[in-house]
Amino acid sequence: MKLIIQICCLNEAQTLPAMLADLPRTMPGFDKVEWLVLDDGSVDGTAEVARQLGVDHVVRMTHNTGLARAFDAAIAVCLGRGADVIVNTDADNQYVGQCVTDLVQPILAGTADMVVGTRPIAGMEDFSWIKKRLQWLGSWFMRRLTGTELKDATSGFRAFTREVALRMNVTSDFTYSLETLVAASHQRFRLVDVPIRTNRATRPSRLFGSSGEYILRQLVILLRVYTMYRPLRVFFGAGGMAMAFGLALAVRYFFYMLAGEGKGHIQSVVVAGVLVTVGFLLCMMGLLADIIRSNRLFLERLLYRVRSTEERDTGQDVSSCASANQRSE
Repeated sequence: MKLIIQICCLNEAQTLPAMLADLPRTMPGFDKVEWLVLDDGSVDGTAEVARQLGVDHVVRMTHNTGLARAFDAAIAVCLGRGADVIVNTDADNQYVGQCVTDLVQPILAGTADMVVGTRPIAGMEDFSWIKKRLQWLGSWFMRRLTGTELKDATSGFRAFTREVALRMNVTSDFTYSLETLVAASHQRFRLVDVPIRTNRATRPSRLFGSSGEYILRQLVILLRVYTMYRPLRVFFGAGGMAMAFGLALAVRYFFYMLAGEGKGHIQSVVVAGVLVTVGFLLCMMGLLADIIRSNRLFLERLLYRVRSTEERDTGQDVSSCASANQRSE
């Protein structure tokens, strides 16, 4: 079995040496442990540093594409290199590299398809009180949404099997963390978490400017992804609520009309009509979205078959699923 540890980098020439020094080169249960660095358009020589440090696969993007696109491209390259298990970690040295061994154990034991490393949030001095509360709230919401028991939904320290990687399709341009969990849970993969250790932060996050921006963008991603997998529930729920309010207003006007006061409440009839119409249109949109969902699931199965039948050519710089602007070095 081959394990590939992938690291997406953006101007990480300073932190990469310490981060790589902590990663394992051998591990029980694997014949090969390889490293892959995807340089997402860095301008500080990250790719050159990675090669000097003995990284097995160095892939450089011609320009910065963002974390989600870089993650998706790295997965494609790992699949092309014949990875049986893939571990994703951050280049800022946030996660203790030796915890990779703990991360892959549930997969080796056959009890999980994807494993998420749970950070000790409560004891992390780099997290403010507000950020800790937001992280807890977000993970609680994700547990309700995915039906899992994951305690740290935004952790990027993850391990997953080749089967999961073959079925993974990232649609966001922002980040992959929540979207991939929702998709994996709806595809019936076994998701578990394990406790991990972290290092002190070496720099502020480059992914977002403020917690408010991060939360807003993640909510938009969650709404879009959940709608992709459960369109009838989303549209019928919204449409049903609109129709219920409209009918309530209509009944209210009916009682006023029986009391002889209908002329003063004609606005209720107008609003009721609008709400019932909007509700009906939302339900129709739900039916159309469900048809689109069926087509998307068919395309996902087709993409899976294409990926799974690709020849494992270790000399291939980039698999057919990677971006066309990606260049291997």
